[in-house]
This record gives sequence, C-alpha cells and structure tokens, in this order.
Amino acid sequence: MLPRNDPDRIQVAFDDHRLVANAGLLLPVTMAHRLGLCELVDNHVDLEDAPGRANAGDKLLTLVASALAGGDCIDDADAMRAGGVGRVLGCVVKALSTLATFLCSSRWGHVRQLDRVGREFLAGAWAVGDGPGDDPFTIDLDSTVCETYGLAKEGAQSHNYAGQRGYHPLFAVAAGTGEVLMARLRKGRANTARGAAHFLRETVSRVRYAGATGQLTLRADSGFYTHDIVAACRKAKVRFSITARQHQSLRNIIEAIPEADWTPIPYWMEGAADVAETTYVPFQHEPDAVAVRLIVRRVQPTPGSQLALLADYSYHAFITDRDGDTLYLEADHRRHAEIENAIRDLKYGVGLNHLPSGRFAANAAWLAVQVLAHNLARWTTRIGLGEPVITTKTLRRRFFSLAGRITRKARRITLHLPQGWPWQNQFSSALAKLRALPLPS
Repeated sequence: MLPRNDPDRIQVAFDDHRLVANAGLLLPVTMAHRLGLCELVDNHVDLEDAPGRANAGDKLLTLVASALAGGDCIDDADAMRAGGVGRVLGCVVKALSTLATFLCSSRWGHVRQLDRVGREFLAGAWAVGDGPGDDPFTIDLDSTVCETYGLAKEGAQSHNYAGQRGYHPLFAVAAGTGEVLMARLRKGRANTARGAAHFLRETVSRVRYAGATGQLTLRADSGFYTHDIVAACRKAKVRFSITARQHQSLRNIIEAIPEADWTPIPYWMEGAADVAETTYVPFQHEPDAVAVRLIVRRVQPTPGSQLALLADYSYHAFITDRDGDTLYLEADHRRHAEIENAIRDLKYGVGLNHLPSGRFAANAAWLAVQVLAHNLARWTTRIGLGEPVITTKTLRRRFFSLAGRITRKARRITLHLPQGWPWQNQFSSALAKLRALPLPS
C-alpha cells in the first residue's frame, strides 16, 4: 500500500496569472457576446454625469459573470479579477468600488433603461431560435418576498404581510422554460396585485416585441384575482387562468355542483380527488362582468388530519376563458407551480437572495442583473446544451466552475481544462454551437 501524501508538505504560492478559477464561464459569456450584451448596455444605459457612468457594459458583464459563478454580493465579484478570468470574460474586469459606484449611481430611470436592455436581450435570444414563434405561449405571473435584515434599506424598513422585512418583487416567467420575461422590484409592504395589471401589459408588449405571435395565456394564483388583471388580459387578447378567492357565495356555487358532474383524477389516495366545471360571473359589480368557466378540483383531506375533522373536501377553483377539455385545463393550471422553481433559481442559483444596497433603485438594478444572469444560464442550457431546463447550481457544478489555465503559443490562445472531466463532451459541443450563432449586427 502506497503511503498517503502529507498535505502539510504542499507549498502554496499565489503567483500564476494564467490560471482561471471559473473557466467554464466561457459558455455563458460566449452566449452574451453573441447577443451583444455589453453593446446593449452601452447603447441604452446612460448614467449622464453620475459617477460610474463609463464602460457600463463591462461593469454589468462583470456582475453577471460573478452571479453565474455563485457570487451573491458585490464583494464576491472580486474573484473575477484573479488570474486569467478577464481573458475568458473578454472585458476589462472592474474593481469592487467601481461596481458599487455603478449600482449606487442608478436611479429609477436607469433601472428602466436596464429593462430596455432585458427587452432587447430577450428578443435577441428568441431571434436565434429559442423563441415560441407562432406557437401558443403561457406566461406565469407571481411575486415573492426577498427578505432583508438591514434597518435602513429604502422600501424595506417595514414588515410585510408575512411579518418579514424585505422587498416584494413581481415576476413574469415563461412556462416550461423558466426564463424570466420581466421583473419589477416593489416595496416590501406592497400588496400582491399592486401594479400587476400595468406589469402584465408591459410583459405582453415585451413578448410580442421579442417575436411571440401565437395565442398568449396568463396563469396566476389567487393573489392576482382582481378585475384589473382580467380586464388587462381581455384588452390585450390574452387568455387567462387565475385561481379564484373563495368567499361564501363562490363556495355555495361550488357545493351546488351535482355529484354526477365530478370526474375522478389520479391522486396518491385512490378516489380522493375529482374535477368538475360550472359557470360563474366574477366581479359582478363591474359593468363589464361576464360569465366564465369555473373549474374546480376537490380533494379529500388526509385521514387523521385536522382538516378531516372539519370538512369532507378541500376545494381549489380557478376562472378561465380558455377553450379545451376540463381535465386538461385543470392539469395545466396546476403547472403554474413551476414558477416557484424559477424564483428559487433566482434566489439560490444566482444572487437574488441578497439585495446589497440601502438604496431602492440600486437594489432594483441588482435585480435586473440577476435576471440577466438567470436568463443567460437558461439560454446556454437550451441553445448550447440542448437540454430543456438545468438549474444554475447544476450548471455551475458541471461547467461554470471548471478550473483552467490559459496559454499562448504561435499566436494561438488555448484554455486548458481538466483531463477526464465527466462533462467535457457536452462542454465542447455547447461551445461549438454557441460560437456558430451569428454575431450581432
């Protein structure tokens, strides 16, 4: 048996400028260059005379790369300055103070400029073959709480409905792919549906601009069960599927559904779940109120649970103006829960779990950066790797966190990666596909 090596005998020296700690960032950075991210930022983000206005594209790409590498605060971006990482990113990696100044110089108008960058970025990705085209397209709408702990963060000083201190952003996410179509930071005490109708109209405009010409459908939970949301859908010719808030009059309608109308559906308890449909007029006090389909799922409580002592069934109802089979629509509405995976990936895959500044606009700019990083990972997955969805954490483990070394010989630059890496074939194939994409004109 060979003796073990003594780790105490290993000498350490931080002296190699050719090493790259996150060499696999070459994949998403290649995608970013093909979509012209830096140019979009330079063209659309104008900080005027504010400090940090110069080279905005390089600063934003540095923050995006840091997020993809696992950085969840500004200080983590310092890792992008080590060794040969800058050669991989293809930009001048900025110092921490410069990045902080860039974010803190942002005002709400500059955040809207970043929204414009996101709009063009989405259109560019869909233009290279990732978009829905004229196929039906579903938008999932939801909000989340981003908890903070500082006592002086603008918009997050007060506790929200859940008793937490933080922010309450809105998200519109593409069903099935998890890419964030649009995001908007709000104060922590904002009601779930506050500004949601305007947010939806802007999201619809964005996806139409990006090339989605088919029928659009909105899915949302009961927090967005408002007349304004439904009216916005009808005006934009968007179908809707929205969970209904159950008040007594609606409960009476549900309980009046004949027993013969209930159809069993698969469930972990045999015969414990059924679906039925009736007609309902939501928001009856509004002048434009019309009857829509009310689809209801009922589930027997788990035997021995507290709910089993109080009720025979729990009911889950939603309103919709969609055409189609009742069971299909009910199953499709439940898939709205997929948006939670995208929100989780924003928080724990990139850096949305931490909002670093005391200024509201700077945190809104930080949110825009995280959305760009998240979408870049999703597009790298689908366009480069040919996979429908891979979480950012898995991408980082398999590809982005690869250690490498840059060498130059005969005027050729080579990035050396670990021999025998389990996913080396997928990496090489993805890089070839991304480099084959056309450069921005």
